[in-house]
Amino acid sequence: MKGWMQNIYWALPGPARSLAAGVRGRYLNSLRYDRDTDRLVEMALAREQWSAPQWQAWQDERLAFILRRAATRVPFYREAWSSRRRRGDESSWEHLENWPLLEKDSLRAQAQSFVADDVDARRMYHDHTSGTSGKPLDIWQTHGTVRAWYALFEARWRRWYGVSRHDRWANIGGQLVTPQRQRKPPFWIWNPALNQLYMSSYHLAPDLIPSYLDALRRYRITYLLGYTSSLHALAREVLRLNRKDVPMAVVITNAEPLLEHERQVIAEAFQCPVRATYGMTEMVTAAGECNAGRLHLWPEVGVVEVQDRGQTAAPGTLGDLVCTGLFNADMPLIRYNVGDRASLSGAADECSCGRGLPVLRCVEGRSDDTLFTGDGRRIGRLDTVFKDRLPIREAQIIQESLQRIRVKYVSAPGFTPEAGNSIVSRLKARLGDIEVVLEEVDRIPRSANGKFRGVVCMLPAEEQRRLAEGAIAETGGS
Repeated sequence: MKGWMQNIYWALPGPARSLAAGVRGRYLNSLRYDRDTDRLVEMALAREQWSAPQWQAWQDERLAFILRRAATRVPFYREAWSSRRRRGDESSWEHLENWPLLEKDSLRAQAQSFVADDVDARRMYHDHTSGTSGKPLDIWQTHGTVRAWYALFEARWRRWYGVSRHDRWANIGGQLVTPQRQRKPPFWIWNPALNQLYMSSYHLAPDLIPSYLDALRRYRITYLLGYTSSLHALAREVLRLNRKDVPMAVVITNAEPLLEHERQVIAEAFQCPVRATYGMTEMVTAAGECNAGRLHLWPEVGVVEVQDRGQTAAPGTLGDLVCTGLFNADMPLIRYNVGDRASLSGAADECSCGRGLPVLRCVEGRSDDTLFTGDGRRIGRLDTVFKDRLPIREAQIIQESLQRIRVKYVSAPGFTPEAGNSIVSRLKARLGDIEVVLEEVDRIPRSANGKFRGVVCMLPAEEQRRLAEGAIAETGGS
């Protein structure tokens, strides 16, 4: 939401905000679902019984189509292959191994050149993401692709767990549904078109969480979906307050890794299974956790490679996750380095759940720190700060104290003081009246595995513990 629109929305009384959410919800509902949704869901569930050879045959046929379409109809790839031909390179684009890796910088810099020239981007759904690396990205999808995606979501992130889009659910996410400075509920908005209670991830202070729990009861919420860090903060208070009145059918985590101690706390608090998911706006791979506790890839979405120092890694070996999208044929991403590290299970590794879907053994990455506000709120994801085409290549948010945030950023052409002011205002909207220091750098420091953390908390461990437990210090550091 643009800044001026956000301010108008915040100025609305509660009933008017709900009306605005309802209008937006009806649009999203019509975009994501239609009369064909249930048929697509049943087809997706049926495909889960396919054997490995059946999946291989299907992927081979779809991949051939995607590679041909990318090489002949997508401006970025067509020019790349033409350039190779002019240099005397006669390698075939029909073989995936002949395609170079695609890095996020190339996609970010020339996003629209990845859209096929026989579709009109103005008539497509335009999505934004900055991912975990702080790199803004633009993605286009036809409405048909969006609906097919949400049918898969319905099948494997809902039906697997005995719930559906028709149940009342709550999503704890990064949208600013209410000003960060607000200290009185509601910290949520009810979206009747999606049966969704959208709850702010920016107001999870220990003294405010009881109002969240009351809202879950009042709106008769059946299941939760959201950032792991936010759900964990909520669950800790449920246990501390000994609240037994908010049982759920399932809690589904997204966007962040789910650690075993977090799973245990969330499961105990909400008296239900906790399931992890993996996916991305770029639609090149996705996975959901089955009842046996294993992450199953969705083969319809993409071909997955794991690269270790430029070579295909053996099953069980950790490497860079490289994916070729099969789902969004109108903006195909070939051998896209998603920025996470992962390992795959072997082809013969069958799961006790009985599904014939391949297994994603483990995923590294998406392990940004949690930040804190002075009143004890834990702020997990901050990727929305960098959306809307801000002219930056990458950025890192560092919490130096409760009063000071440092943003290291690599600027792109067109970066202006106004863009910097936008970053500052967005952070203050989420973290309160703090000092935000902008530091332009040539490159964000990487860790040993070649990645950088998008969010870093430098508060002492003891101070973090006190804040997480609600014992808020009177002063917040230097």
